[in-house]
This record gives sequence, structure tokens and C-alpha cells, in this order.
Amino acid sequence: MLRSTLLYLSNQPRVFRFVRNNRLAKKFAKRFVAGERLDEALVAVKALNAKGITASLDLLGESVTNEREAHSAASEYLTILDRIHEQQLDANVSVKLTAMGLDISEELCVSIMHDVLGRAQAYSSFVRLDMESSAYTERTLRLFEERLYPVYKANVGIVLQSYLYRTSSDVERAIQTKCRVRLCKGAYKEPASVAFPDKREVDANYVKCMHVLLEQGTYPGIATHDPVIINEAKRFVAEHGIDRSRFEFQMLYGIRRDMQEQLVKEGYGMRVYVPFGTQWYPYLMRRLAERPANVAFITGNVMREMIGGRKS
Repeated sequence: MLRSTLLYLSNQPRVFRFVRNNRLAKKFAKRFVAGERLDEALVAVKALNAKGITASLDLLGESVTNEREAHSAASEYLTILDRIHEQQLDANVSVKLTAMGLDISEELCVSIMHDVLGRAQAYSSFVRLDMESSAYTERTLRLFEERLYPVYKANVGIVLQSYLYRTSSDVERAIQTKCRVRLCKGAYKEPASVAFPDKREVDANYVKCMHVLLEQGTYPGIATHDPVIINEAKRFVAEHGIDRSRFEFQMLYGIRRDMQEQLVKEGYGMRVYVPFGTQWYPYLMRRLAERPANVAFITGNVMREMIGGRKS
């Protein structure tokens, strides 16, 4: 019930308008969102790079409603890529296709993505296509496989979500095409007809897909904060002689910073997903809903930092 409530609240504009003007709420959000402006996000990336952590910048916001908004979002991503290149940061970007006009026209979306990917290619950079709800999974993969990846193989990758039944077969598709995959659990509310309803099943499918990607995939991103799964990944690569340079761990900005730094010290690649922008409220609510226990976890972390305790 808590998860459903959080997901419902994430889609309430009136609540967002109230929360965005609340000083305490903005202070809370700043732990997990790098700021509302690009300059703030770039400062966060510099701090991560100084610790040996790479980043993936994401301008928060999803479906646009007209062509002008889609081109505006694309222009912002071009600027992000420019600034990363100018400042020589170790970072790439994550993009939602609905923010690039997918709900308006596939042709518009593809045209815009060619502009963004062309800029990334010029800088030898990389763009990750974020996965949204299951309503977009097949469309996203089809456009990726047929119209984007063939042109920009070194510059674009996808995200797959272990809570979907179909993901195991999608992993096999990705291995065949030799594309880069970020594997996550998934944060949208999905019906039992398409997604595992039980967390244990989601976790089991994650580990199954992770094993395949670690052994056969092309530089997969193992996106999780779960210490049990992280330890299983470490055990698996050691047992199978998989070099640590063949994959990376990925985590969210502001979550388990102690673990992020420890993995770097142990010689593993670590990338942090750095969200920024004015649309931070829906993002934060989905992160809480992804695992309702995060409510207590996040609150505890914030309180410790407020009283000067150890960061985690």
C-alpha cells in the first residue's frame, strides 16, 4: 500500500508545486538530486570524479507534449554533452525517449536522438537510453536496435529491468547485438501480467540476468545498492575469472556513498547516476516507491548527516 501511495503522489502536480516551494523538502531532496541547474550537477560530477567515481548525468523530466518541448529538451542535452567535454569530466548522459518526443512521433524522436548521439559520437562519449514503464519497453528496444544502435554502436546503450518477465530474453537479444546494458530492478508500478509481483522473484531474476551479462555481455552496468547482490557479483566474477575492467557497478546519487567509495578502493568500476533539474519530485517519489524500506533508510541517512554523523 505504501508503494502504491508513493507512486500515486509522484504523479500529482499540485503536490509537487507545494513541495517544490517547501524549504525542508528541497533540503531533503538535495541529498539525492544534484540540484535544479546544470552548473550544480557539474560540481557534483567533479566531486565524484575526484573520488575515482564516474557519472551519468540525467536531466529530470519525462514525456513532452509538443515538438517545441522535445527540441528544447534535446538542446539541453547537447549543452550537457558540450559542458562535460569542455570540463573534461568523466561522465556520460542518460536520456528518456519520451523526453525526446516519443509520444508525439517516432520520426521526431529518432531525428532528435540522431542529433544527440551525433554530438556524443563527436566527443567519443556515451548516451544511455533509460527504460520507462513497460508500455514503452518494446518501442524503446525496437528503435534502439533498428534505428539508433546500428549507427552509433560505441555511443549508445540501453537499460533492462529485472522485474519484467521478458527481461531474460531481452538480455539474450542484447548479447547477440553486443550492446551495453544497464541492469536495474525497475521503479514503475506494473501489473502482475508483465512483472514479478514478489521482491524475491525480482531479485532472483536480477541475479540470473546479471550472471549472463557478466559472463557474455559487453561492459554491463550492474545497477544495485543491494549488498547481497553486489557480493554475489563479486563472487561470480572471481569464480569465473572475469576481469573487473569488463563491467562496472552503478548506484544512485546520494545512496550508499560508503559502499560506492569502498568498491572503488577494491578496484571495481563505479558509476553514479546523477539526476538534476526542476522535476526532482516525481523522481524522488519513485525512488522511495521502488523499495518502501528506503523511506526509513533515507530518513536515517539524512538525520545522521544533519547531526554530523558518518556519511553513508
